[in-house]
Amino acid sequence: MKTSTLRATALSLALGGCPLLPAYAGEAVDPPGAGSKQADLGAVTGLAVGAVAAGPIGAVVGGAAGALIGDHYHRQAQSKAALAADLERSESERAALVHDVAQLNGSLSEARAHSAALAAQLGHTDQLGLDVSFRTDDDSVSAQAMSPLLKIGALAASMPQAQVSVAGYADPRGSEAYNDELSLRRATNVAAVLTSAGVPRERILIEAHGKSADGNTDGDLDAYALERRVTVRLQLPGSAQVAARD
Repeated sequence: MKTSTLRATALSLALGGCPLLPAYAGEAVDPPGAGSKQADLGAVTGLAVGAVAAGPIGAVVGGAAGALIGDHYHRQAQSKAALAADLERSESERAALVHDVAQLNGSLSEARAHSAALAAQLGHTDQLGLDVSFRTDDDSVSAQAMSPLLKIGALAASMPQAQVSVAGYADPRGSEAYNDELSLRRATNVAAVLTSAGVPRERILIEAHGKSADGNTDGDLDAYALERRVTVRLQLPGSAQVAARD
């Protein structure tokens, strides 16, 4: 009689859905009230097998064991899915990194090719440069001349084998001594701009020519404007060298 009562009680607990093993239930990954299909299937299977094998008590024990096994496989499936997602994300990040490295290599190759083309062009022409004009009796570099000077200075700084010759001139008016000194100041100021662009001072050769040797410009104000200048020439080794004159 007592055995029948115990079996009936156990069966009612199993059929009534009384929660078993509360300590394990608190560790579930799924949200409360959202049981996994594997756990539900395991519980039903265990309940059926336990009931056949050992009656109501076996049904309770089998249902609990089946739920544990089913939930274990459910957790394994979740871990595998998370691992697969992490692996896919890592592959995407690796592909993006490979793409960025390829772009960087392409940019570096383009920069090297551009530098080689400039060197080749300079080698064919032996020199590259510009002229900087000045006002009468003035040695200051104009704002208009600053940008091209900085550009040629940056080019010269990027080519360690190149030298820069800076030659100052003045128009025929004034004494020879004064024009020599004025043309030197003009050349020195232009060289300072090139130095600020990154050209080492030892690679800049300064020459002061004073007034022009051509006497056919006397009285020609337009021709005077062309003579008040500093010539800047970027030269490769082997081209004509300009001696400094202090």
